[in-house]
Amino acid sequence: MTDDRKTLPITGYLDRVSARPGGSLAAKISAQGGGSYQADVVRIRSGDPNPAGPGLIYEPMDFGLAPEYPARAQSIDNGSYAVIPADAAFAAERLGFSALIQPGLLRDTPSVLVAAEDAQGAGWVLTVSAAALELRYTGSDGRMVEARLDVALSPWIWQHVWCGIDRVQGRLTLGAASYPSGLTLTAHTDAVLGRLPTMLPLTLAARKTGRAPSTQHFNGRIEDPAIHTAPCASRPPLPPEAPAGALAAWWDFSIGIDTQAILDRGPRGLAGRLVNIPTRAVRGARWSGNTMDWAKAPREYAAIHFHEDDLYDCGWDTDFTLTVPEGTPCGVYGLRLRKGNAQDVLPFYVLPARGAPRAQVCFLASTFTHQAYANHARGNCDDSLRTRMQDWCASPYNPDDFPTYGRSTYNYHPDGTGISMSSRLRPCLTVRPGFLTFDDARGSGLRHFSADTHLLYWLEQQGIPFDIITDEDLDDEGPALLAGTRILLTGSHPEYHTAGMLDALQSFSCTGGRLAYLGGNGFYWKITRQKTLPGVIELRRAEGGIRAWATAPGEAHHQLDGGYGGLWRRNGRAPQSVGAVGFSAQGLFEGSYYRRLPRSHAPDVAWIFEGVTEQRLGDYGLSGGGAAGFELDRADPRLGTPESAVILARSQGHGSHFVTVPEELLSHIATVTGEPPADLVRAEMVYCPMPQGGAIFAVGSITFCGSLLQDKGSNGVSRVLRNVLDRWTAD
Repeated sequence: MTDDRKTLPITGYLDRVSARPGGSLAAKISAQGGGSYQADVVRIRSGDPNPAGPGLIYEPMDFGLAPEYPARAQSIDNGSYAVIPADAAFAAERLGFSALIQPGLLRDTPSVLVAAEDAQGAGWVLTVSAAALELRYTGSDGRMVEARLDVALSPWIWQHVWCGIDRVQGRLTLGAASYPSGLTLTAHTDAVLGRLPTMLPLTLAARKTGRAPSTQHFNGRIEDPAIHTAPCASRPPLPPEAPAGALAAWWDFSIGIDTQAILDRGPRGLAGRLVNIPTRAVRGARWSGNTMDWAKAPREYAAIHFHEDDLYDCGWDTDFTLTVPEGTPCGVYGLRLRKGNAQDVLPFYVLPARGAPRAQVCFLASTFTHQAYANHARGNCDDSLRTRMQDWCASPYNPDDFPTYGRSTYNYHPDGTGISMSSRLRPCLTVRPGFLTFDDARGSGLRHFSADTHLLYWLEQQGIPFDIITDEDLDDEGPALLAGTRILLTGSHPEYHTAGMLDALQSFSCTGGRLAYLGGNGFYWKITRQKTLPGVIELRRAEGGIRAWATAPGEAHHQLDGGYGGLWRRNGRAPQSVGAVGFSAQGLFEGSYYRRLPRSHAPDVAWIFEGVTEQRLGDYGLSGGGAAGFELDRADPRLGTPESAVILARSQGHGSHFVTVPEELLSHIATVTGEPPADLVRAEMVYCPMPQGGAIFAVGSITFCGSLLQDKGSNGVSRVLRNVLDRWTAD
């Protein structure tokens, strides 16, 4: 079992993923053990540590940083909760609290439902565990009194819980009942209750005092928490049924579902805020199933799901500001941190300067996909992979060992629900040069950020000038960012996209731009962003697709904008409509090869294979050992592949572990297309002339770029891509 508090010797994050010359990025660094650390900037030319390839190649750059910086450890406040500023209502002589709760995970140790305490611990706390509800009252004199109700609440069953504090009568009361109807259980303790401070702050779903990290998190849903003006000696009426004057506060979570605010419908207006983005737009206790859209029936979605591992922004102080010198060329760079024998590299991208001449070729970095997978704990970091990491001097840190930095959208919360939010404002260990995802028997085992350096190093070795932009930049600036770009290249796995990004890419290829989609499983999942939450993406894994977890019924609409989530295909924009091919099959991380089809020899497209003599095209490479592997895309005119598309080559030789994606299956033997399921296990290389001189070239495979560097770029895969780019730049 991993230690959830384990931290890296030195690490950090930047406030942005990219900057232009003259722009700056704030560096948030945490270093253990005191003393000082060194920081410099390197250009990351190659992020593959495999000795069979180019290896890790860093080029030191002068960004004017100081020789050393003082080291300090910065803490992380993991877990989501709600905070309401101090008020006299929370310290009244006679008060009650009630809420509907749906526990997702109950432990032997207590989890806080509500806490009203000062920094010295005076106040009251209501907790729940696998065996009991407990109310602890601590007076300003330090004397503590407890009440306990022995009740084993069932996970995922709605419960109505309440408590009462009566300092006049000297009584603490507890109660619980299954909702909407169930046996009511109560308990009380009679004792002298000491005085409290005149005002107390309130937290929901965790205990939080002062600047210390929050503790004792509740994993589950809370709905309609309320402070009563009198002790709840028996089961109180739920808001809004409570009589006028009976409530000092009622936080109606059906209001502002798309925000991080919680509003009080009581007389005092005690609004609060949420910390670490708990999940909203989830079914509440009153969900009827009559609507699947929270915006149409918000009171049916009046719950918030809190988790002990939610994490938005680590909130670290800035150690220094990194300014990109004027004249810095486009590229992938890294802030290199070193302390003793420990090292971490924080990547960032330098974009072309505004108004500067643009290179004909531009690489679109899939930063939203990097973010969706950030800190993906796969559970595969075994002795064999660790040995390879050490032998190759690869990135030594794996998310399996460091849960404190938060997990990915491919992981689960401790209560078994899928993670739907991801932030880049934290150390993202998978977004590092040299990070090994798999113990790849025939290659390097790279994905995402590091895998894309295969393409970037190839461009450099081929002498092809190129610019770089990122997903986030494209979503922020729209089609204007592509002005002056003639050729746009994707990386190996551009999977996650906003609507604005798809609009920009489709506009680009339909108005004279040339798009080379050089990966697989691209343009697949819909994500949402919100300007008030910089650095965050949200996804709901609705209805179908190859997915790590499934969105619950009625919870397919995003909380950030109310839009329907899931696959872009289920939203009427299949990947084929953007990149000419779309996800068709998946297998283990291994690659195979393509064979040319007869149509590829026709004069209008034969130039793509000029100088290529391989019969089995791409039967080699640093990603799974072959150019066609892992996740495979194919053309389908019914899903949007342009009528002009020419299928040039098709993959062969895939292992029996490859399966057709669920959205293509009607049953175990029937598919949407009518083809046998096994026939849909294929990658297709496609060329599509587009309007106004535009074009799309698609390879249909995640592992394609890993084959570019075979024999130092003297191979058929390299020749094919070079032919395409040469023709496009010459036109």
